[in-house]
Amino acid sequence: MKIGIFDSGLGGLSVLNEALSKLSEHEFLYYADVKNVPYGQKSRDEILKFSFDAVKFLIENGAEAVVVACNTATSVAIKDLRAKLSVPIIGMEPAVKKAHDLSRNDTLKTLVIATPVTVNGAKLKKLIVNLNAKDKTELLALPRLVNFAEDEEFDTQNVKSYLKNELSKFDLNKFDFLVLGCTHFNYFKDSLREILPPNVNIIDGNEGTVNRLISELSLEISPQKSTSKIKFFYSGKEVFNKSELDKISRNLSRLEKMREIC
Repeated sequence: MKIGIFDSGLGGLSVLNEALSKLSEHEFLYYADVKNVPYGQKSRDEILKFSFDAVKFLIENGAEAVVVACNTATSVAIKDLRAKLSVPIIGMEPAVKKAHDLSRNDTLKTLVIATPVTVNGAKLKKLIVNLNAKDKTELLALPRLVNFAEDEEFDTQNVKSYLKNELSKFDLNKFDFLVLGCTHFNYFKDSLREILPPNVNIIDGNEGTVNRLISELSLEISPQKSTSKIKFFYSGKEVFNKSELDKISRNLSRLEKMREIC
């Protein structure tokens, strides 16, 4: 099967990396909308248009299912995409339910970090309400992290200062989970781990998203990882440039290391 994965940029490589660890026998098309990244500060109409352009492109190039590996695009566009397009479309959502289910202490909270559009969107707020987790969940928008990730600036002093300053708005000892509500944020697990108290666990929605893909399409797990059947596209143009392919490879290598951090 040919599976499309779409993100505003290179954050969705974290979902691709997770998919490769379980679905190595399948082909992948990865679409990064680098011309329009970041989505988190765009209007809803813009995000809707960009999302349709990307998903339609993937379908036209043979994708039999598409993963919207972008929490922001999922928040804005997933209902419309599913209503108007015929292939299975899997979305992302912050792993608030996972944090809620894993929490063993009713007095501790979950902190969700994401883009401004996701934080302010109705989809995330509805999820929190449905889980009866409003009093146990705090939200924090970290828009600069997307730009840091696209520039491969992962563990610099600039990044750490930004994270420390933003996270200082909360008493982190009152939390037991930090939810990464943007796929770009997976690049920063090591920097976050340095800042967070040891009692705060980091979780993301990548595994849940890939497991849902497997379940919905009744796919068999094949864990022998391979990167030989992937085509990469930047805003509708296939990537052949060696320096860009090397950048993608570096990012996938980093994400593989980040998978071990929790």
